[in-house]
Amino acid sequence: MKTYVALLRGINVSGHKIIKMELLREVLVNNGFHHVLTYIQSGNIVFDSDNENAAALEHQISQIIFKHFGFDVPVRITTLQELQQIVDENPFHKESIENPAQPYVAFLSDVPTNNNLQSLQAVHFGDDLIVNKNKVLYLYYADSAGNTKLTNTAIEGKLKLKATSRNWKTVLKLMTLANRSAT
Repeated sequence: MKTYVALLRGINVSGHKIIKMELLREVLVNNGFHHVLTYIQSGNIVFDSDNENAAALEHQISQIIFKHFGFDVPVRITTLQELQQIVDENPFHKESIENPAQPYVAFLSDVPTNNNLQSLQAVHFGDDLIVNKNKVLYLYYADSAGNTKLTNTAIEGKLKLKATSRNWKTVLKLMTLANRSAT
């Protein structure tokens, strides 16, 4: 059995695509997922599965959500090992960052092409910083995530990929939950 983290894009935001986490946990358990935990209301799920195909799990969870809640939700699966690598490779780890939410991590549906990545990096986002590592972008917002133009929509438009972002505090909490689940 392997531990995974599923990141749902765009649920429980401004009264749209409302999913109660208690009900989602129950639905996933009823569909064969094990040790299901959720963290906050923005769609973070830690679970165990015998299935080792992340793409199949993404599709399965997306279909379960569509069947039970009636709307399409992009799902990004990450493994405990990938999450650990994301934490270890944080390019801002030596920075003196007072805000525990910084940096943000945009989890991408695939590795961006060089052309699309250059297209994103060519856009002037003020003093916001972007660092790409495989299937994630590390985002440092000079002001705040609420005031940036470097949004998931901008990222998705330029990279031609799906993206869902989490702040650093959430990434670390998911890491803790996934480690607990794996033991």
